[in-house]
Amino acid sequence: MNRLGNRTHTMIITLIIALVALATTGCSQDHDLQSYEWQEASWETTLQAAKGSTVNIHMWGGSDQVNQYMDQYVATQVLTRYQVKLNRVPITDARDLVNKLRTEKDLEKEDGSVDIFWLNGENFAIAKNEGLLLGNFVDKLPNYNALIDKTADDLRYDFGTPTEGLEAPWGRSQFVLIYDETTTPQPPKTFEDLLTYAKKNPGMVTYPAPPDFTGSAFVRQVIMAHTADPIALLTIQDTTSIEQLSMGGLDYLEDLKPYLWRQGTTYPESSGKLDTMFGAGEVHFSMSYNPVHASNMITSGNFPETTRSFILDSGSLTNTHYLTIPFNAANPPGAQVVIDFLLSEDAQIEKYKPSVWGDGFVIDTSLMSPEGAEAIGQMDRGIATLPADQLEENKIPEMPGANVELLEDMWYERIAVQ
Repeated sequence: MNRLGNRTHTMIITLIIALVALATTGCSQDHDLQSYEWQEASWETTLQAAKGSTVNIHMWGGSDQVNQYMDQYVATQVLTRYQVKLNRVPITDARDLVNKLRTEKDLEKEDGSVDIFWLNGENFAIAKNEGLLLGNFVDKLPNYNALIDKTADDLRYDFGTPTEGLEAPWGRSQFVLIYDETTTPQPPKTFEDLLTYAKKNPGMVTYPAPPDFTGSAFVRQVIMAHTADPIALLTIQDTTSIEQLSMGGLDYLEDLKPYLWRQGTTYPESSGKLDTMFGAGEVHFSMSYNPVHASNMITSGNFPETTRSFILDSGSLTNTHYLTIPFNAANPPGAQVVIDFLLSEDAQIEKYKPSVWGDGFVIDTSLMSPEGAEAIGQMDRGIATLPADQLEENKIPEMPGANVELLEDMWYERIAVQ
């Protein structure tokens, strides 16, 4: 059977399962949801209450890969395993959904249309501070308890805001630097090595200008590597204290500037521009917040076959994205069942495949089954992608969004305009 035939066959089976599930459980669904108390319910009760229900997940819809993962894999799996129908609702800006929840809270609307919300960073901080979220639900999820490292700072903090069980980690992005083995046989191991390299190869190093997300991440990595208390940058939001903690990193960027591309008088406006420059051999390094980016660029013919990724000894910034349940979700049991599945080994492994999405793991590989750990270890993520254990061992958490904006302003005033 060809690929189209397989897909059609799968869709027919899924439809039959859906009709059977809805016919056998739909009558009791409304009663189960109305009587369901999520704080007190056992997991067995949650599974039963979720049967035959529909879960509305609102999430960014700008990636065909992500959409296909949700629509073709996740939706099929939760329907088959739990008799839950998943309805993906694409959004453009998560802030719009935060504002929607604000309005519903003001209007005391109890039966909301959003069951799951994909968010992180400042949007989570706003939703948490304004009471727009259901509560600490993650401790009730079996896969969260079995597979997540609850001590990991990059999971406990969402851009500096303590998560406190209000959202479940779903995937990771991680900062990597990119080089060509032909021109740079031995990449730098530290920022001091990078400065030495730039002095020996003037004009061949640069980074995107903040507020480009990747360029801003490079600046944050520099600052965290040159402060005596990087953890303080995760929690302190006092302007004077942040400025003091950042002086060493800004000093470094000032020292680096004369040896950059065009002597630091200008910077690439985006990570895409930097990629183009690197691919053309105009500079020796690129960078990305996606560990599989270099491999994908090799596959697309934009980077040479000898391209590889590396991270510095001071660590690699990790950006975790999360799933949460709004305060007025109409279907809390279904939302918990779907989120728990998305934290399962099967769902995380599927999402990890470069051909599917390539999104980073949030479950701890040391807590996986031998079969799951072996599948991860044997997966080909591309020749330029760093091993999962190396990325895991070197991850460092992000800082609060307010601190990011402050550092970008400081960079502009001290580095860009000088």
